[in-house]
Amino acid sequence: MATIPTLHTERLTLRPIAEADFDAVAAFYESEQSSMYGGPCDRATAWRKFAAWFGHWELRGYGPWAIEQRSTGEFIGWTGLWSPEGWPEPEITYALLPDHHGQGLATEAAGRALQSAYEDFGWTTAVSVIDDRNAASIALVERLGATAESAVDLFGHPAHIYRHRTPDH
Repeated sequence: MATIPTLHTERLTLRPIAEADFDAVAAFYESEQSSMYGGPCDRATAWRKFAAWFGHWELRGYGPWAIEQRSTGEFIGWTGLWSPEGWPEPEITYALLPDHHGQGLATEAAGRALQSAYEDFGWTTAVSVIDDRNAASIALVERLGATAESAVDLFGHPAHIYRHRTPDH
């Protein structure tokens, strides 16, 4: 079994995903907001997406973390390192549950995941693949210093690959 490290930021803990997180993930994937993440979908399909996160750690040696708010211990989303079969390049991925938007938490979590990609997992480059409809996500990666690079199709919608700064910049 893969060893999944726990990471910290000022306000967050990035920890291994747990089965107890699934109800919140299923609710997210049942909502229209998930259309930019391969949803909406029913609970059974959400379970398969959720289970893939565990397998990703085992097969690739890296994957998504649960984002937990340190002050409350509440699961508020996920972030991590993502590169499933057929994906353009290894990616920094993230999603927050709707009640936690607008506080800079996704930026904090994704920034920590990016740092870990470079420092702990030896990545030399990273991207985020973002649906063109997701203005908040575009603003987030731009705050992290990423720039739009090329257009792609993401779940049937126009998207762009955003290249993150390398560790030496």
